[in-house]
Amino acid sequence: MNRRFFISSSSAVGGFAILSRLPSWAQPNDGKILDGTLAVSPHPNPLNDIHDKGTFECAACELPLFSSAQKFDSGTGWPSFWAPIKKENIIEEVDKTLGMVRTEVACARCEGHLGHVFDDGPKPTGLRYCMNGVAMKFVKQG
Repeated sequence: MNRRFFISSSSAVGGFAILSRLPSWAQPNDGKILDGTLAVSPHPNPLNDIHDKGTFECAACELPLFSSAQKFDSGTGWPSFWAPIKKENIIEEVDKTLGMVRTEVACARCEGHLGHVFDDGPKPTGLRYCMNGVAMKFVKQG
């Protein structure tokens, strides 16, 4: 048996064993699969279950980023939006970390990391802004 194959296979099996023992909040969300990978939320996202009317702002500088009117349930466990309030309120840059190419989303004012955007969202944009619920705060309308 090829030693490299044996080591990588052993590592993969060990990784699956570790993942199966994660606490319930870090387990896959209903076994949803996106882009060929199981959706696993590494921590609870407090803004994911908010369905009131209002604005999602940057937690650091309070710049308005997303409206509840553009929020949708992506099934990932992360607050998701199909568009920002204003395109100029966010920065999008290529992110090549973790062995993949993604588009990182950051706040245009303070440059705080917000999440990533993917092209598997609903109409009209076809985009899924998958945001970190801890990086934003919600301001209820009215």
